[in-house]
Amino acid sequence: MLRRVWVAGAAAGATVVKGNFRNFIYEQKYYSGVAAIETIGVCSEKEKRSYYNNWLVLPAFSTAADGSAIGKKLYGQSPSANMTILKWVLKCYPELPRCLVQKLFRLRRVRKKSSDNIEEGQPRRVSATDLMKTGDVILLPKSVIESSSTKSSTKQSSFDEEECRFARSLVLYKDADIIAVNKPPGLPVQGGLGIKRSLDELAAKYLRYGLKEYPRLVHRLDRDSSGILVMGRTQLTATILHSIFREKTHGVSCNVISNERTLQKEYLALVIGSPRRQEGLISVPLMKLVVDNGKSDRITVTNNRQSPLAQHAVTKYRVLDSTSSDYTWLELSPLTGRKHQLRVHCAEVLGTPIVGDYKYGWQAHKKLGLSSISEDGKGDETLNAGRGSICDGEFLLHLHCKVMVLPDISQALSHGDDLNELRVSNIQLDAPLPSHMQKSWDLLNITK
Repeated sequence: MLRRVWVAGAAAGATVVKGNFRNFIYEQKYYSGVAAIETIGVCSEKEKRSYYNNWLVLPAFSTAADGSAIGKKLYGQSPSANMTILKWVLKCYPELPRCLVQKLFRLRRVRKKSSDNIEEGQPRRVSATDLMKTGDVILLPKSVIESSSTKSSTKQSSFDEEECRFARSLVLYKDADIIAVNKPPGLPVQGGLGIKRSLDELAAKYLRYGLKEYPRLVHRLDRDSSGILVMGRTQLTATILHSIFREKTHGVSCNVISNERTLQKEYLALVIGSPRRQEGLISVPLMKLVVDNGKSDRITVTNNRQSPLAQHAVTKYRVLDSTSSDYTWLELSPLTGRKHQLRVHCAEVLGTPIVGDYKYGWQAHKKLGLSSISEDGKGDETLNAGRGSICDGEFLLHLHCKVMVLPDISQALSHGDDLNELRVSNIQLDAPLPSHMQKSWDLLNITK
């Protein structure tokens, strides 16, 4: 029989485990000796104390902490047990570098006390891909946690007051589990080579709001597009949200399109020209082509649906208003989440490229004698303020994620282990237009 002893305060030799699962783990303190785990009738008290003094005991696994299963249930799919031991360790200790945890598995330093073999002696070695079962307990070497804490305490993060004000000015919505921002055009979502400032780095530094964990990305927006971007404030909620976004694309790819969609996104786009029909459903697969001797790539439509490179892509569109000046405002609802999906569907299927999209609509812009914002100005979203509209001669991309509807994750987590009774309300987010799109909207005198 295996049982955990919960204590109100840490005693000598105790290890503090700080969790990130609301209503599951907040701060759990385990004695590192016999008080942490009692294994009845297995070995002597001296042997137990000697063994467990060298290990950090993680909380027993519960389905309430399986974000992927919760996300599938919220989307209406049957949840399946797919929590690996690697994922569980990273959930319990998100501050540990992933590469360090993977090294522990390679060195066979991770142990598991299985709920199926409680009568066995010492916990057995496990691999990173082994699946967790309810009640399983994982043990890690204490030395890894201590060395990681020492390294993290030596890191100094610079704080910029102006940068902090900018990052927090983007916040549209925040609760205990998610945070949503209104991404400006020109700001990359993810950092990389040659990128000075990115949204994920800003969020990690300035959008924690007292939490030990940093917000995590669960979906993407193109660098030049703008609008709603949702992040999970903990690893658990990020996993739930990522599962919802993934199930949305997978469900549509399997021809499962529901009228009551769990996740809804609406984009506003200004395009050159006008579609033949006022509304419709585009279901055309996309594929990636490598160009310029492998230096770049572009997405294009393909007629070969059976190709392993083809990705099913579905977009609903509706004409909001057409003007006499060759521009049309469209409402776009992507039912799948493919790279550059809306831009390619508008340019290559509807024949109406989005204003400012020189990658997929260069010929249309060239006919109108239009040019793009110079590369010097594109790299900094603050330099683009007030410019890039249809009256400026140099266009920014007119594509904005304006509305998003998603499940209330906080309400879902309050249900605890009972996934069968998971019924939650929705959260609706609405993001104001960026200055260049608002200016174009006003110039065309559009009334919705």
